[in-house]
Amino acid sequence: MLEALFRPRSVAVVGASQDRTKIGNIIVRNILASGYRGKIYPINPRAEEVEGLRCFPSVTAVGAGAVDLAVIAVPATAVLEVARDCGKAGVKVLVVISAGFRETGKEGLAKEQELVSICREHGMRLLGPNCVGVTDTHAPLNASFAAGFPHQGEIAFISQSGAMLVAILDWSLKENIGFSQFVSMGNKADLNETDLIEAAANDPNTKVILCYLEDIKEGQRFLEVAEQVTLEKPVVVLKSGVSEAGAKAASSHTGALAGSNVAYDTAFRQVGVIRVDTMRELFDLAVVFARQPVPRGKKVAIVTNAGGAGIVAADSVERQGLEMARFDRETLEELRNQLPPASNIFNPVDVLGDARRDRYEAALNQVLGDDNTDGVIVITCPTAVSDPEGVAQTMIELHARFPHKPMLAVLMGGESMAGGLKLLTQAGIPCFTFPELAVGALAGLVRYGSIKTRPPREETPVYPDVRPEEVKRILERVRQERRRSLLSSEGAAVAAAYGIKVAPIQLAQRAAEAVAIAAELGYPVVLKVASPDILHKTDIGGVRVGLKTPDEIRQAFWEIMESAARHFPQANLFGVEVQKMCPRGVELIVGMTRDLQFGPLIAFGLGGVYVNLLKDAAFRLAWGLGSREAESMIRETKAYDLLRGFRGEKPADLKAVVEVVGRVAQLVSDFPDLVEMDINPVFAYPQGAVAVDVKMTIR
Repeated sequence: MLEALFRPRSVAVVGASQDRTKIGNIIVRNILASGYRGKIYPINPRAEEVEGLRCFPSVTAVGAGAVDLAVIAVPATAVLEVARDCGKAGVKVLVVISAGFRETGKEGLAKEQELVSICREHGMRLLGPNCVGVTDTHAPLNASFAAGFPHQGEIAFISQSGAMLVAILDWSLKENIGFSQFVSMGNKADLNETDLIEAAANDPNTKVILCYLEDIKEGQRFLEVAEQVTLEKPVVVLKSGVSEAGAKAASSHTGALAGSNVAYDTAFRQVGVIRVDTMRELFDLAVVFARQPVPRGKKVAIVTNAGGAGIVAADSVERQGLEMARFDRETLEELRNQLPPASNIFNPVDVLGDARRDRYEAALNQVLGDDNTDGVIVITCPTAVSDPEGVAQTMIELHARFPHKPMLAVLMGGESMAGGLKLLTQAGIPCFTFPELAVGALAGLVRYGSIKTRPPREETPVYPDVRPEEVKRILERVRQERRRSLLSSEGAAVAAAYGIKVAPIQLAQRAAEAVAIAAELGYPVVLKVASPDILHKTDIGGVRVGLKTPDEIRQAFWEIMESAARHFPQANLFGVEVQKMCPRGVELIVGMTRDLQFGPLIAFGLGGVYVNLLKDAAFRLAWGLGSREAESMIRETKAYDLLRGFRGEKPADLKAVVEVVGRVAQLVSDFPDLVEMDINPVFAYPQGAVAVDVKMTIR
C-alpha cells in the first residue's frame, strides 16, 4: 500500500492554486520540478488550470481509481469533506498538509479522529495531518512544500518535526548529502515511524534509515519491526524530549531509577536501533553507513602527519570502546624501512609534518594490508608542504584496493583542505574536521557490525508452576478496598504465587497476634509497619529487626504504630507485618516500572537502603527477556562482581537470580495492572535466592 505513497502512478493536489505564494501551488511546482513521470491532477473548483495543468473541481471528477495519492492543502475545515471525496474516488493514500487538528486542542483532536475514521472506512492510509509532505528522489517525486529537492542518495530521513525536516534539507543541499526518502510525519494520526521504517527497509534505494522522533506510537509493534529491520539496515534515531520529570512522580525505587528516558534507551538497545544525542551525530553516522563497509572488528589504525592529532584520536578510540590495532612484525619492519627514521611506526603511525602523497601511500598500504587492522582513520593537518589533494587521491585508490575496510578522513583545516575534501566526498570517503568526530562515526560502524551479527532473540521463558488465579484474587481484594499499593505480605504472596521464594511474612493487627505469628515462624523476626500509604518504612522508624522474644515484639509493635501515627496521621494503618528474619546474602533489587510505550521495564542492581544513592542498575524490557539477556543485564552491574564472589566470599547462585528476574518478567507481563514493583532486597546465597521485601502498585 505504501508504494502509492512513494511511487504513485498519479497524484492529485487538492487546494492547487494559481497564486505562486500559496502552498497548493508550491506543491504542484515541486512535483513538476522533481521530474515526476506520472499524471498530476490539480484540484480547484475555481480554476481551469494551474501551472499549465488542467484543473478538476474534485477528485471524484478525475475518475474512479484514477488517483493513487492525494496531497491535501486546504483549510482544516474543508479536509473532512475532501477526504470523503477521495474515499469515494478510490484514492489509496492521503497526505494531509493542513494544520488545525490535534495540535490545536480538543476540537482539533475530534476532527483528526473523524479524519482517521473516514480513511479506515475507505481503506485509505493517511500521512499527517499537519505535515510538510513526502519526497522520494528515485521515483522521482517531491510531494511537499519544502524549498528544494534533495540530492539523490541512499539515506531515508523520517521526521516528526516538519521544521526540522526543511532545515535539514536546506543544510544537506549545501553539504552535498543525498537522500532516498524524506518524510514528514506530522501528527502521526495513521502512518507512523514504524510504518515508514518498514517501508524504508523494503526500499532497494535505501541503505540507512534516520529518524527524528519525539515519541513512539505503537511501542510493541515498533520493537518487532525494528528488531528485523536492523539485521538488514542500520536504523539511527535522534529521540528528543529526554526530561526526567517522570522520575519525580515515581513511587518505587525502580521508577525513580528509570525516569522517562531509560525505557527508550533500553528498547533501542534491545532491538539494535542506534540512538544518538545530536543532529551532528545523526548525519555523521548516516554518511558513514551509506558510504563505508561495516568492519569485521574494532581494531583501528591511525595514520597522521601530526603527532598531537594522532594522540587525540588514540584517546578517543579508547573512550569509544574501540581498540588500537597492533601491527604484525612484518608490517612494522616495512614501515621502518619505508618511513623516515623520526617517524613513529607504531599505532598511531606518524608520517611527519613534511609528508606528501608518497609517504601516506607507503604507510597506508602497509596498515591496510595488516590483518590486525579493521578500519583506518587518516589525519592530514595543513603544513607548508602538505598535499591534501594528493593524499585524497591516494586514499581513493587504496580504498578501491581494500574495499572491505572502512576508511575515514580527518582534514584539520579550512580553505587549504577544500580540494582534498571535494575529491574524497565525491569518492564516498567521509571527511571530518576533528579526530573525535571520525572516531565516533567509526565506533557507530563497529557497533552496527555487532548488531547485524547478534544471536537471535531467545524465547521468553514460561514457568509452568505459576498460580495466576491466586494473584487475581489478591489484586481484586486490593481493588475492592480502593487501594493502589499492596501490603508487603500481599506482595510476598503474589511473588510466591509466581514461584519466587520469599521470606515468610504475615499481617498482625494486635501485639498478641504478632507474638503468636513470631512463635509460628520462629525467631528472630522483623516487624514492619503495614500501610499502603507508607512506602519507605525505614524513614519513619517503621521497621524493627532481630527481635528474639515476645516482650521485644510487643514493645516494637507499639513503637512502630505510634511512630507511624505521628509521622503519617492520615495513613491507613493495617497493623504490623511479622517476617522471618533471613541471614544476609548479596543484597539485590529486582524491580519493574511500566512504560507507556514499551510495557514492563525490568530493573536489576545492588539493593538495600542505598539503591537510589548507588544507582547501580541495568534495565531490560520484559518483552524478549530470555535467560541469556537476563544474565547479560546482571553482568552489566557492580552487583555481578559481588555475585561472583568478592574478596574471598563464596560465589552466589547466579542461576537462581536469573530465574527471579525471569519470573518477575512473566508476572508483570501476565498482569498489566501491575504498574510498579520492587523486590528489595533479594538476598542471593551460594544456593538459592530469597525475596525479603516486596512492594507492588496497581493501576
